Amino acid sequence: MSFELREHTADVAVEAIAPDLSTLFGHVADGLAAASCEKIPDPAPDAAETFAVDVAAEGLQALLFDYLDQLIYERDVRSVLPVGNRVRIEQRRDRQASGTAEAADWHLSGTYRGIPLEDLDAREVKAVTYSEMRVEEADTGWVAYVVFDI
Repeated sequence: MSFELREHTADVAVEAIAPDLSTLFGHVADGLAAASCEKIPDPAPDAAETFAVDVAAEGLQALLFDYLDQLIYERDVRSVLPVGNRVRIEQRRDRQASGTAEAADWHLSGTYRGIPLEDLDAREVKAVTYSEMRVEEADTGWVAYVVFDI
């Protein structure tokens, strides 16, 4: 397992490590699913529909927040638990109009399989928070820590 659920007062936190950002964000998203229910069934490939996610932000923390927030939105709108998260992250640099400064822009494209919530005994994760959130490069790769409001 590449993430751990952590006790956090009335909330739940996920800490993940990975060799690269794309894998890291996928692990945190899998941690979000694990925070929602104790056992996530592994459905047959044709039993869960695949959905796409596309998010952009100016920084890594904002990108992670927006990505997880999008997954919670997808859960609410589609009535599915996003699992099997696959992510690709790119940093894009665009020249500003003056031509002298560069603005960094992070882009995430990914997919997830949606397990119908009616098939699960799941608790509601209400929201992702910025409280204590971190995305950091470490000697062995990347580390993320995220607190969810339950």
